[in-house]
Amino acid sequence: MKRSKKSIIYLFIVLLCLSGWPSISSAAGSVSAHSAILMEQKSGRVLYAKNADQVSRIASITKIMTAILAIESGKINKTVTVSHSAVGVEGSSVYLVEGEKIKLKDLVYGLMLRSGNDAAVAIAESVGGSEDGFVYLMNKKAEEIGMTNTTFQNPHGLDDHENHRSTAHDMALLMRYAMNNKIFKEISGTKVYRMKHPEEKWDRVWKNKNKLLTTLYAYCTGGKTGYTKLAKRTLVTTATKDGMDLIAVTINAPDDWNDHISMYENAFDKYDMTSLASKGELADIKNSFYKDQLYIKRNVVYPLTKKEQSSVEVKTTLIQPKKQWKETGEVPNVVGKLDIYRSGETIDSVPIYFEKQSEQQKGFFDKVKRLMFIQSGAKTDG
Repeated sequence: MKRSKKSIIYLFIVLLCLSGWPSISSAAGSVSAHSAILMEQKSGRVLYAKNADQVSRIASITKIMTAILAIESGKINKTVTVSHSAVGVEGSSVYLVEGEKIKLKDLVYGLMLRSGNDAAVAIAESVGGSEDGFVYLMNKKAEEIGMTNTTFQNPHGLDDHENHRSTAHDMALLMRYAMNNKIFKEISGTKVYRMKHPEEKWDRVWKNKNKLLTTLYAYCTGGKTGYTKLAKRTLVTTATKDGMDLIAVTINAPDDWNDHISMYENAFDKYDMTSLASKGELADIKNSFYKDQLYIKRNVVYPLTKKEQSSVEVKTTLIQPKKQWKETGEVPNVVGKLDIYRSGETIDSVPIYFEKQSEQQKGFFDKVKRLMFIQSGAKTDG
C-alpha cells in the first residue's frame, strides 16, 4: 500500500512538471550562454542579465559595428573596388573577386546576411582608408556609445587578435544604437537579398543566416550571428511584440536560438510597455504663471510588470517664476523637469518646456495693452 502511494505521488509530480507551468527563463543560469542579456530598446532597461559584463571574444557580431560605421560614413551608395587583401581573408565569405566594383550598401548586406569577412575588409578599407584606420573609428564609436569594456582590433571578429573583446551588455548598447538607424534596421531585418553580379549573367542571392528571423521566431526583426573556434557561438537579435522592442545578446551559447526565444517569451509574458507621461501640454499645473504653458517633447514609456506599475511615482519640479519674467515675458525654454521613479529609483527624467507666445500673439497683446492705456488717459510714446 505504501509503495502504491509513493507511485501515485511520483506520478503526480511528473504530471506537474509536464503541465503548462510557466517557464521562468530569466532565472539565473537557465540559459545555455556563458554571458547573456535582454534589454528593452526604447528605455534601455535590462530585463535579464547573466555575466553581462564578462569580457569575452565575440566573433562575427563584431560586424554590427562595421555595418553601422559604413552606413553612417555618407558613402553608402558609392562604389568600392575590392582589394587583394579583402579577397584573401579567411573564414565566411561572399566570394568577392579582386578588382570587382561593388556598392558599399551591397557589401553591408553581404556582411550582415552572410557574415562575409571579405566584405568586412572591403568596407574597412573604403571607409577607414585601411583596416587600422577603420579599427580606430570602431573604437572611437564604441567610446561614444558607452561601450566601456570593449576593444575592437579588426572589422570581422576573427580570432587573429588576442584583445578583440567585448561584453553582452556592450553589444546590447551597440545594437540599441544601430537599430535607431533606418537603413541598418532594414538590412538587419532582410531575409533574402538579391543583387546583380557585375561579371556574370546570374544574380548573387544572399539568404540571412539568422534562423530566428527566417524560420524560428515570428517576432524576430533582425540580428547578427557569430562563431569562431575560440569565441564559440555568439548571437545578437531583436524582436518586437505589442509595441515592445527587445534586444537579446548571448556569448558562448551552445543553444543560442532557444536561449533567445526563451528570454523573449518570458519578457513578453511578464512586461507591458506602460505609458507614464504623454508628449504635449502638461495638465494639473497649479502655479498660475505656468498654467496651460508647459509641455514635454516626448512620450515616456517604460517596460513594467503589473506589480511594478503600482510602485511608479511621477514628480514635477519647476523653477520658481521670477518677477522679471512676468514683466518682460522673457522666460527660459526649460523651466523644470519631470522625474519618474520606480520604488524610489529614477528611471527617467524629462525636461519641461515653457511655451512662449509667438511674435504674432505678442503684437496682438501689445496693441490691446496700448489701447487700454489710451482709453484710460495714459500717455503713450508718439
